[in-house]
Amino acid sequence: MNASKALIKKIIQHEVLLDDLSDAELVDFCQTANLAYRSGNPIISDADYDFIYLDALKKRLPQHPLLHTVEPEGSGFSEEKVLLPEVMLSTDKAYSWAEVSKWIERVEKSATEIGLDLNTVHIKATPKLDGFAGFDDGFNLYTRGDGKKGSNISRVFERGLQIYNASERGQGAGEIMVKKSYFAQHLASSFEHPRNFQASLIKEKILDNKAQQAIKAKAALFVPFAQLPSWSGIISMLVVQFEQIVADVLLMVDFDVDGVVFEVINKPLKTHMGANRKFHRWQIAFKENKDRAQVKVLRVIAQVGRTGKITPVAELKPTVLSGATIKHASGHHYGLVKKQKLGAGSVIELIRSGLVIPKINKVLKPAKVNIPKTCPSCGASLVWDNDFLLCVNHDKCRAQVIGRMEHFFKILANNDGFGIATIEKMYAHGIHKVSQIYALNKQDLRAMGFGDKTCDNLINQLRRSHIEQVEDWRFLAAFGVNRLGLGNCENLLKSYPLAEVPHLNLAQIANIDGFAQLSAATIIDDLKNIHNEFELLTKYNFNLEITPIETKLTASGHPLFGKKIVFTGKMKDSRDAMKKHAKSLGIQISNSVSAKTNYLVIGEKVGQKKIQNAKKLGIEIITEAQYLSMI
Repeated sequence: MNASKALIKKIIQHEVLLDDLSDAELVDFCQTANLAYRSGNPIISDADYDFIYLDALKKRLPQHPLLHTVEPEGSGFSEEKVLLPEVMLSTDKAYSWAEVSKWIERVEKSATEIGLDLNTVHIKATPKLDGFAGFDDGFNLYTRGDGKKGSNISRVFERGLQIYNASERGQGAGEIMVKKSYFAQHLASSFEHPRNFQASLIKEKILDNKAQQAIKAKAALFVPFAQLPSWSGIISMLVVQFEQIVADVLLMVDFDVDGVVFEVINKPLKTHMGANRKFHRWQIAFKENKDRAQVKVLRVIAQVGRTGKITPVAELKPTVLSGATIKHASGHHYGLVKKQKLGAGSVIELIRSGLVIPKINKVLKPAKVNIPKTCPSCGASLVWDNDFLLCVNHDKCRAQVIGRMEHFFKILANNDGFGIATIEKMYAHGIHKVSQIYALNKQDLRAMGFGDKTCDNLINQLRRSHIEQVEDWRFLAAFGVNRLGLGNCENLLKSYPLAEVPHLNLAQIANIDGFAQLSAATIIDDLKNIHNEFELLTKYNFNLEITPIETKLTASGHPLFGKKIVFTGKMKDSRDAMKKHAKSLGIQISNSVSAKTNYLVIGEKVGQKKIQNAKKLGIEIITEAQYLSMI
C-alpha cells in the first residue's frame, strides 16, 4: 500500500476529508479498509465503506479492478491457497428500487431469450449475512479467498463449530456467524464488532474461553446459504410487494444482516445469465442507500421558533445528496450541540435517503462550541429548559410574534397570501397580533406599502378565511397552544365544545383520554395566554365545522365502538366522509395497520402492503359493503 499509516489514521479520524484525497490515496484507502474488513478487524463501518469511499471510487475511477474483481482476502491465513470446489464470487449490489428494477429487466430479457414464460420465473429472497464467507464441501471448509483459491480452515469444525439448523455438512457456500442476541449479551464488552469475534474462531491461534463458550452454546455457527429462511415468488409478486418483502426478510434471522439477496431459482435461466469476473448475473443484493457525505460546518446559526425555542442550524459547505444541494441542516437543540461539540469547523456525517430532510448523523470532528447567551431576535437573556435554550420574551420577541402569526394562517389552510414576507412587512408597521390583521382595511394596507391589487387580494383572502368552512379543531390548533397540535385539538373537542375550551380547568383536561397531568398543566397555562386573542377572533364568526361531542356509548351500544379501523383503497362513498361518520360513532381511525388494528376496510385498487400486514397480524379484512352493513 502507498498510503502511509499516518494518512490512514487521519482518514479514519476524519482529519482528512474525502475531497482532499487524490485518486491514488482513495484507492489505497479502499484496499486497506477492505483487507481490514476481510481480516475481521474493520477500520470503518460497512456503510461508510459502501456509501462514501467505494461510491467515490465508482465516480472517480469506474473501471478500477477493485470494482470488477473479487476483493482479496484479508491477512491472517498462512496456509497455502488451494482451488475451491466451486468458484465463489461476490454479490452485485443495488442501493435503490430503480437498480433492482433494472436487474429484473435483465432477468426478464434473459428469460425471453431462452423462451421461458415470465410467469414461471421464480425469485428467492434471503437475508444478506454480514459474516465470514466460506465453502464446505463435506470434507473441508475453505475461505473464499479470491473466489477461485482459498485457505483450508477445517479446524473450525474440529473445534466443535456446528451447522445452522443442526443440518449436515457439505452444503456449499455459507458464512461463519455469531448470533446477534448472544453477541450483545456475552461478547460486546470484549469485541468491538462481531467480525472481530468471527476472525478469532478462524485463525490458527488457540481459542479463548469466550469463543469456546459461544461454540458450546451453538451461538457461533456455520450458516449454509441453502439453510436460510426465504421468501419466494414470481417476478410480478416481487415488483408489487418489494418493500414488504425486504422488511420481512431482514427480520428472518438472529444474525447481523446488511441487506437482502435476490436470486433466480430456475437453473436453465441461471446458466444462461452466467457471471462476470466478480458477480453472478442472476443474483443481486439490495442494501438501503442513505446517501452520506462528510461535510464541513461553516458556522452554527441560532434560529428562534414561535414558542421561543432556539434551534441551532448548521450552515454547511454546499453538498449534493440524493440530487439536491444541501446548505443547511438542523442541530436539533443546544443540548446536543454541547454534547457533540458541533461548531464552526466541525466535520459531520450528513445522511439523506431519497427526498427525506437531511440529517446530521454524527459529528466526525468536534470543534469549539458557541452557545448564545442572548436571543438573536430580541436580545433578551436566554434560559435553559433541560436540553433546550429558550427566549422567554414571548410578547416582544420579533421572531416569535411573526412565527405565531404565520403559524395561524398556515394551519388554518384556507387562505393565500399570508406568508412570511407579508407578515414581516405588517409587523414593521406595528401589527403584532392576528386579530389586528383581521381588523385591517384596504387603506391600512395601502399605507403599509402594498399595491392596490395586493391589497384587494389580502382583503379577499381574509374574508375567505372566515367564510370558507374549516374544522373547529383546525381553528383551535392555529393558535399554537403548546401540546395542542391538530390531533390533540380534535380529541379535546370530542369532549368539550370550542367555546368552553378557554375556561377548562386542569382536572377537566387531564381526565380526557390521551392527556397526561403534565400536558394538561402546560395547556392550561398557554390557554390563558391566548384568551384575549381567542375572544377577539371568534367575533368574526368563522364558518366552523363542529366536532360532535362523543356520546358515552357502551360496547354493547354499538359493535364498532372503541374499535380501531383503517380505511384503504378507493371507496364508493367519500373516504373523508366515512372517517368523520366513523369518529362520530366512537370508532378510532388510523392510517396504518398495526397489531392494535381491529378491522381493515378495503375499497377498490388496494395496495398490497396493508393487506399483507393485516394478514400477517391476523386482522379481520372487510369490504366497504360489509362495513356499511355493520354500521
